[in-house]
Amino acid sequence: MRSIAGGRHEEEPEVKGIMHLWDRQKSRAVDRGLLRRIARCLVEELAGREGYELGVHLIGAREMAGLNEKFLGHEGSTDVLTFNHQERAGEGKLCGEIFISVDDALEQGRRYRVGWQAEVVRYLAHGLLHLEGWEDTTAGGRRGMKRRENKLLKELSRRFELGKLGRA
Repeated sequence: MRSIAGGRHEEEPEVKGIMHLWDRQKSRAVDRGLLRRIARCLVEELAGREGYELGVHLIGAREMAGLNEKFLGHEGSTDVLTFNHQERAGEGKLCGEIFISVDDALEQGRRYRVGWQAEVVRYLAHGLLHLEGWEDTTAGGRRGMKRRENKLLKELSRRFELGKLGRA
């Protein structure tokens, strides 16, 4: 996968799809193996996707602010950005990149009194929903998307110890 942002990444052998994971942030150590398993579960089992090419980028607030400005014309950082590359994938396949700001996850986790690790997983689910066509540009769309996000997060929390996503 050619990424819109460079950096070191890890890959797993192809299973049902291709999963790339980049970690360029410095705020927290992340168990990338666990995050990859969570992402595969989310895409393959919970979303039922058999063909996909997904890039997941863990980045800091500064890099996120740059992407937000460059691609959306918005100032400042944001929690998650999703880029859909569906035109490359073919019918029924999922293809895209999800950029997650770990700094924003830390801040939102404190604000909502949840672990930053759960926030990272929430952003991953949010990005996947965008790749599947969900929109949050209207109040109704936001409510529906938040409900689906909550269901996905609850199921992932049942299957994985999300707190272990952060390494000491």
